[in-house]
Amino acid sequence: MKKKFFSFLTVVVLSSSIFIACNNEAETKSAEDSTSVSKEEPMAPPAEAPKDIVDVAAASADHSTLVAAVKAAGLVETLKGAGPFTVFAPTNAAFNALPAGTVDGLLKPENKADLTSILTYHVVAGAVKAADLKDGQKVKTVQGAELTVSIKDGKVMIDGANVTAADLAASNGVIHVIDAVVTPKK
Repeated sequence: MKKKFFSFLTVVVLSSSIFIACNNEAETKSAEDSTSVSKEEPMAPPAEAPKDIVDVAAASADHSTLVAAVKAAGLVETLKGAGPFTVFAPTNAAFNALPAGTVDGLLKPENKADLTSILTYHVVAGAVKAADLKDGQKVKTVQGAELTVSIKDGKVMIDGANVTAADLAASNGVIHVIDAVVTPKK
């Protein structure tokens, strides 16, 4: 009887082991199936669209006056256009260096034509990188006049304004930061 009992117990233990093993295999397979979804690469968030010239300038705390002037002149849509454009972008300090009241006067609606002329004098058609600029070179602006490039001891100047940061990329061109507001010769 003891032998039959041990045989029966052995069969139960073996059956249970087989049952548990099969069940674990099914659970493992089920877990693998459910994790196969999570093993896939998560969907990458959409890439941020490259910023255009206006967006790059607007993101700079040093160019808030330039952005306000571009808005007042009605040039936002133009500078958000396909381009490419090269913008020589004066800093807030450059605008502050103008005679007192100049900026406020230019921002008035009745002076929109003068403001537009000054701003478009800072814009060149095409993407002109710093390496493309040569000493003595003349570059025609969107305004119609020419800017003069000078290079001395590796420092680039545009109509006497120092280029303080070059080749800032935008989706529709390039920006060079300058330390002065340049105005067309009359």
